[in-house]
Formats: sequence, C-alpha cells, structure tokens
Amino acid sequence: MNRTEKQTEIEALKSTMDSSEIVIVSHNKGMTVAQVTELRRTLRKNGAAYKVSKNTLVKRAISGTRYENVGDLLAGPTGISTTSGEPLVVAKTIFDFAKKFDGKLVILGGAFGDMKLDAAAVEKLAKLPTLDQIRGTLVGLIQAPAAQLARLAQAYADKEQA
Repeated sequence: MNRTEKQTEIEALKSTMDSSEIVIVSHNKGMTVAQVTELRRTLRKNGAAYKVSKNTLVKRAISGTRYENVGDLLAGPTGISTTSGEPLVVAKTIFDFAKKFDGKLVILGGAFGDMKLDAAAVEKLAKLPTLDQIRGTLVGLIQAPAAQLARLAQAYADKEQA
C-alpha cells in the first residue's frame, strides 16, 4: 500500500467514524472467510458495516475525533463495526456472532457517542430492546384495551341476540 492509498484509506475511515453513532472493536481470531462474510452481510442488512484495517491507519483516522478513546483497543487482528443508523442493532449482531463463533470473535469494547464502552457495556447494550421492539411493545399496549373493549361489546351483542 503506497502513501496515497494509505491517505485515501485514512480519509475513508475518518468519514465513516464521523458519521457513526457507535463503534465496536473486536478481535477476529480464526474466523473463516465465510464467517466474516456472513457477519458483514448481516450487518449490512441492518445498515451497519464491519471493516478490518491496519491498526495504525485506524489510529490515524480516529485521532481528533470523538472516537479517539478507542485507540488503546487497537492491537492485534481487530475489526471495527460502525453504523449511522440504529446503534443497538450493531451491538446485538456483534454480540450474537461472538456467542455463535465462540472464541473466534471477541468483543474488546468500543464507543457510543462520547462514552467509551468495555466488553461488558457492549453486552449490556446488546441485551437492551431496539427502538423497533419498544415501538412494537408500545403499540401492543395501546391496542390491548381497545381490543378488549371490542371483544366485550361483541360478547354483549351476542348475548342479547341469543
């Protein structure tokens, strides 16, 4: 990789980091190409990305950004997961893959906005319900009384006809 390619890569990484809501750093020791492809495909489907890049380039890209505090996690074969969409989807996906590929994908930590996360914090985020799940629950709670009222009215009407 020549100097121009490195600079292009740094600028692309910096742009990705600037537009991301969350960054999760993980080690990918021993994952096959098929497993990494499956991870990338799943993340892409949810509006996220998984990138393996040289740690020195990532450190240069995050310098001066709000994700500068994840620089100490960048050692060894690391992968960076980012999204500009729903942040919990990334945490859930990475956590699920870490469980699925026991030991091959290890969550090191990350950052959510200006807050640095360790592996335990990423796990807690992964276990929270997503915004869509909360909306579904809320709609269900709102509709439940109306559905019960409709059933009661129908039962009363059926009783009167009998």
